[in-house]
Amino acid sequence: MPTQVSIAKGFNYDLWTADEFLDWLEPGVFADLIGGEKFMHSPVSLAHGNLTNFLDRLLAAYIEKHQLGVLYREAIALRLSQRNVFMPDLAFFTETQARKFLASHIPFAPTWVCEVLSPRTADRDVGPKFAAYEEYGVQEYWILDPESLEHRFYHRIGDIFQEFSAGEEMIRSQSISGFWIRRSWLLPTQLPRVTDALAEIGRE
Repeated sequence: MPTQVSIAKGFNYDLWTADEFLDWLEPGVFADLIGGEKFMHSPVSLAHGNLTNFLDRLLAAYIEKHQLGVLYREAIALRLSQRNVFMPDLAFFTETQARKFLASHIPFAPTWVCEVLSPRTADRDVGPKFAAYEEYGVQEYWILDPESLEHRFYHRIGDIFQEFSAGEEMIRSQSISGFWIRRSWLLPTQLPRVTDALAEIGRE
């Protein structure tokens, strides 16, 4: 049972452990445990869905072609700590990491993560989830905003994330060998064909 805590008389909320959360989580249910609090995922906009679909298909095809590891989309739970379990939009794991997965969840941080912002979740993606990804060893974190198009890209320098490719057209991944995208490919209303983008990456 979750621990019930209170900040004032008559104002209580539940604080979950990762084990309790994972026992509660069922297939088809999408939620995050952030600092012990449970947050349900909400339906996303068409722009959010289109952008996520494009990057998912492009990166999955690239990873498979070069046999770099595996890419998961939202449905896999990441247990980062006893109070943090996330289901990121996209998460890349190396082949070495993939050999350590558990049947029910993944018990460590991915190498690369992408979160696509939504109005109801943006504060969590750029706040406590950013800090947790940083703390528990994610090497690279992409934050894409399908509304403002203010996409930001971070990679690990020592113990913290630092932004890279700010304002640049070409975004070169720091942790997925050889992978890059053009910033102009991340416009939800004018997404290129995945096959065309993949071919351009391969020609470099």
